[in-house]
Amino acid sequence: MIELKTATQIEAMRAAGRVVAAVHAEVRAQAAPGVSLAELDELARKVIDGAGAGSSFLGYHPRFGATPYPGVICTSVNDVMLHGLPTSYRLRDGDLLSVDCGAHVDGWHADGAVSFVVGTASAADAALIETAERTLAAGIAAAQPGGHMGDIGHAMSAVGRGAGYGMQNDFGGHGIGRAMHEEPFVPNEGRAGRGLDLRPGLVIAIEPSLMAGGRDGYHMADDGWSLVTNDGSRSVHVEHTVAITDDGPRILTLP
Repeated sequence: MIELKTATQIEAMRAAGRVVAAVHAEVRAQAAPGVSLAELDELARKVIDGAGAGSSFLGYHPRFGATPYPGVICTSVNDVMLHGLPTSYRLRDGDLLSVDCGAHVDGWHADGAVSFVVGTASAADAALIETAERTLAAGIAAAQPGGHMGDIGHAMSAVGRGAGYGMQNDFGGHGIGRAMHEEPFVPNEGRAGRGLDLRPGLVIAIEPSLMAGGRDGYHMADDGWSLVTNDGSRSVHVEHTVAITDDGPRILTLP
C-alpha cells in the first residue's frame, strides 16, 4: 500500500533528512587517506546519536543481504556500486567513495547518498560524479505532481546513458516514510508518461547509480552485501529523499 504523507509528516521526515545531511557533511570532511571505513561509520554513529535520531540501516536484513547490516552507513569504494560494508579498509588517495545513510526521527525516515573522491580526483572520476549528480537532478525535476513514475527514470537514463555510462534497474529508489523501504519502486530507467501517477504527498527516495565502464553488469561480492561492477570499472551512487507537493518536488535531505 502506498501512503501519501501530510504536510506535518513531511516536516517530520525533513528532520530526519537534516540528520542524513549532517552525516554526509561530517563524513566528507573527515574522509582522508589513511582513515578506515569503520572509523567513518563510528563517526556517523556519533552524529546520529548526537541528533537524538536512530539509524535506518543498522540491523536491517533484506532478503538479498547475507546478514543483518552491521553499520549505519554504506561505504562503497571504487568498483563497489552499492551496499559496501564499513570495514577496516583504509582509504587511499584517489579512492572514489560513495556514502549512503538512512536515519529516523520520531518514527519517520529519510535516506540519501553522496559520492566524492578522497584526496586527488582524476578527470574521469570528476566527470562520473558530475554526471551522476546531473542524473539525480533530472530525476528530481521530473517528479512533478500530475506526472508519472516513468518520467523520473526516463529523465535520469537520458542523462546517464547519454553520457555513455552503464546503469542498472534492479536496485532503484523506493517509497519512504514510516519505514525506510516502502512502496512504490522508483526505477532508474523508465518510459515517459507511464507508471504510477505522481500525487502530492508521495515521498520517494530517488537514487541512480552509474558505472564508468559503460556496461550494466554487476555481481554480489563474497561479503554478501557489496554489489561490484563486473568489468572492474568505478561506480557512483547519489540519492535524495524527495516529497512531491502541489508546488513541485521538495528535497528533504539537504543540509
